[in-house]
Amino acid sequence: MKKTNSIILTCMLLASLTSCGSGKAANTVHSVDDLSGKVIGTQLGTTGYIFAGDIEGATVEPYNKGADAVQALKQGKIDAVIIDSEPANVFVQKNDDLQILPDPFAVEEYSIAYKKGNDELGKKLDDALTELKSEGVLDEIVTHWVGDSADNVPYEDKNSDVSGGKLVMATNAEFPPYESMNGGEISGIDVDMMNAVCDKLNMELVVENMEFDSIIAAVDSGKADVGVAGISVTPDREKNVSFTQGYASTTQVIITRKD
Repeated sequence: MKKTNSIILTCMLLASLTSCGSGKAANTVHSVDDLSGKVIGTQLGTTGYIFAGDIEGATVEPYNKGADAVQALKQGKIDAVIIDSEPANVFVQKNDDLQILPDPFAVEEYSIAYKKGNDELGKKLDDALTELKSEGVLDEIVTHWVGDSADNVPYEDKNSDVSGGKLVMATNAEFPPYESMNGGEISGIDVDMMNAVCDKLNMELVVENMEFDSIIAAVDSGKADVGVAGISVTPDREKNVSFTQGYASTTQVIITRKD
């Protein structure tokens, strides 16, 4: 009897930290205000990583992949993950013990990065994006990857003319539904969008997968023509590359364990 009471008492003492018996860490983040002093996981080099560094008293744990940060959250190694909304939705759908807090952490817009000084390419990219927006092509691409009716059917190239040569796109295939590995191929919204852009430019798209924090350097050095991986414009990034108009709006959200 004394042993049973001891176990109960121990569970009560640990209740604020774990779910007794399961070893599951309890959620302590219920709003943006709760992030102060917490351990926050982000993908290295992303705006989530940058924004998290401004949270008072927080410890930021960088991961090469968003999925690794999510796994650390599930294991109780960190208190929350800050990441873009669409990848967050994918991760939460696959993990019923996680949730996205209702209030957004930050609002941002994605753009295509290109080498500074290559204004000719920049204008071509912007013109192509303007046309694709007005034609409704970008919206149509998104419907194939986001929402209840998403079928993950890739964009079908409509122009066989590649007389303009190759366009090398640096990306990080760890960011569904914008780009991820599917059957050995990189696919997603960003890949489809750039294939549509290349149709306009009479170019062949070549996709190079790399770590996210290597993309800007690859564009700056000329190893890649463009960087497309859910990249937001920041003052630090603008020191090294130029950006097109935005092609998608999104929010940074907070993933936590369920209460």
